[in-house]
Amino acid sequence: MLMVLAACEKKYQKPDHYEVDLFEDERQQGKAYIMDEEECFDGSELVIASSNVKLADSSRGRGKSFFLYKVRSGKVLKTVRDSVVDYPFMFLSQQRLKLKSDSIYLYLKKLEGYRLIAPERNLKYEWLKAAPVYSVKKDK
Repeated sequence: MLMVLAACEKKYQKPDHYEVDLFEDERQQGKAYIMDEEECFDGSELVIASSNVKLADSSRGRGKSFFLYKVRSGKVLKTVRDSVVDYPFMFLSQQRLKLKSDSIYLYLKKLEGYRLIAPERNLKYEWLKAAPVYSVKKDK
């Protein structure tokens, strides 16, 4: 009698053809949003064209990792807060930037947070999130 009960047990199985993804067109897995040059320029508080940018320091371990970059010279293309930029200065980035050997655009905004290291390193700016590194185009 036990064998008959065990053999007659029916398990419910979810059919796949009833599954509907309501947000199929809105979901983009594995793709980060990358701004174009015009969006980067408009969203920045300070834009500098420079060929003299170096990685100065980085922090890994506890908390979020960040990278400090030192700019020795450059040409200011847009500014909102400061009319004069003193060189050299440092800025913070939450991602490692792929620096190029030629001139690049630096898209910076006012530093938010990091109140412990900002006064120590004299940090005022951070890299605009979702902005890639763009090379300066030469006029022909």
